Amino acid sequence: MRTLDYTDTWLIVPLYNEATVVRQVVAEARRTFPNIVCIDDGSSDDSVAEALAGGATVLRHPINLGQGAAIQTGIVFARRQAGAEYFVTFDSDGQHKVADAAAMVDRLREEPIDIIFGSRFLDDRTNASGLKKLVLRTAVLFERLSTGVRLTDAHNGLRAFNRSAARALQITQNRMAHASEIVSQVGKKHLRYAEHPVEIVYTDYSRAKGQSLWNSVNILSELFIK
Repeated sequence: MRTLDYTDTWLIVPLYNEATVVRQVVAEARRTFPNIVCIDDGSSDDSVAEALAGGATVLRHPINLGQGAAIQTGIVFARRQAGAEYFVTFDSDGQHKVADAAAMVDRLREEPIDIIFGSRFLDDRTNASGLKKLVLRTAVLFERLSTGVRLTDAHNGLRAFNRSAARALQITQNRMAHASEIVSQVGKKHLRYAEHPVEIVYTDYSRAKGQSLWNSVNILSELFIK
């Protein structure tokens, strides 16, 4: 049964130059999740002011360190908050659905799972291009071969995990390859995992901010170069 109380959950939102949308993203998410921490990663626009106006707690990196570093900062902060039991990584550009995040936390409460990965490929709600699907599925094949973790969407930013996983995950890949690093650590540390169908909302804005095919290629490049 779905709970309406998510006071034991923290949304961890990496933030970089999203002043256009972050207030609305935070305000909408706070209707369900009262605890939201945005980690501003050296934005040069009004992202901090907009996130605060939306109702988030905001931490700041003095310079741009990358999304992986922002998530790790957020995990460490959220883990220290009284009563924090569940954690959700949630993008700041409006591409994730709050209802999907809530459903994933509900599963963590009810099932013997440490971490749930969102997957855009488990239902037909997400409208991704054929070429983007090909690149992401190539990444999935790489993850399976290199980690033994069987996922359908290894580079989805929407994840939910419990306190055990929050303690186990130590992200050192500062930039986009952190997604592959998380999958690798799940395998090495024998965390119990599952996937949940989620919708990724592709808009002209989100594509321009980093949801391009080239961004997917960069993810693979960072992993192989490491």
